[in-house]
Amino acid sequence: MAHMSVLAGGMDYIDLNFLGRSGIIASAVLKSAAGVAIVDPGPSSTLDALLKALARQGIAVQDVRQLLLTHIHLDHAGATGSLLRLNPAIEVFVHERGARHLIDPSKLMSSATRLYGDDMDRLWGAVVPVPAARVTSLYGDERLSAAGRVLEVAQTPGHASHHVTYFDRSSGVAFVGDTAGLRRGDGSYIMPPTPPPDIDLEAWRVSADRIMAWDPDTLFLTHFGPYRGARTHFQELFERLDSWSSLVRRLLADDAIDDQERERRFVDESRQELRRTVGEGEAEQYNRAGRLDYSWQGLARYWRNRLG
Repeated sequence: MAHMSVLAGGMDYIDLNFLGRSGIIASAVLKSAAGVAIVDPGPSSTLDALLKALARQGIAVQDVRQLLLTHIHLDHAGATGSLLRLNPAIEVFVHERGARHLIDPSKLMSSATRLYGDDMDRLWGAVVPVPAARVTSLYGDERLSAAGRVLEVAQTPGHASHHVTYFDRSSGVAFVGDTAGLRRGDGSYIMPPTPPPDIDLEAWRVSADRIMAWDPDTLFLTHFGPYRGARTHFQELFERLDSWSSLVRRLLADDAIDDQERERRFVDESRQELRRTVGEGEAEQYNRAGRLDYSWQGLARYWRNRLG
């Protein structure tokens, strides 16, 4: 059963229990007399869990005024159109590069289907177009009002070119989507999510600096939950991105093996490191949140382009 946890005054978050597993996808819920805003509502496959968790707090779908999307990947934003079918008055905030793919998801769906194949429906459920009139495009540096709060917006590419981060200065919480990676439990391992097609490691560092310039007290990760100590957190994330990149470049330079074998070796080495740090069972949960084979594909594409 999806449950709600307290994040800060007037803010909670819901564990969407993705595929029946806890600690994989979190939606943040901002509440006030002015209504409710949700950051990253998750996929349609967890919509029922989201609505039930809201209902237990006395929140109906009609109370939801805004959806704040960090980016349009299906694990973050797939339920957006389904929610607007239930409440057509919701306003959706998204980076301008993502807006057109919410309005017409056909390209997004074909790209995701290349990755997930026959698993699409089981993982993500329906992806419903969002009416253009309900979409507000963000370009970065806006200040917007949601659930009685003023949120600052920064463009934060790296994981995705259309990624934004929201900052609530009153509580010191930055809603970072995937920009700060994946982190679970005691937080002893921070996993970079680097799927294709538009990983950009240079832009990612600039985005981290942009977030740290806010001096946030707490990073709220869609995968999974709140963590304090932004500077140390990002330092660890980039150390791992550096070590993964070294491994990727080494494998790409090895002409004795094909791409399939390169991917296999990347996944094996990365998974061994993950298991050493968090143990077998927990490593499996990390892999559900961010698959290592997709991370290989994204980084291999990035470094091939960089190295020519």
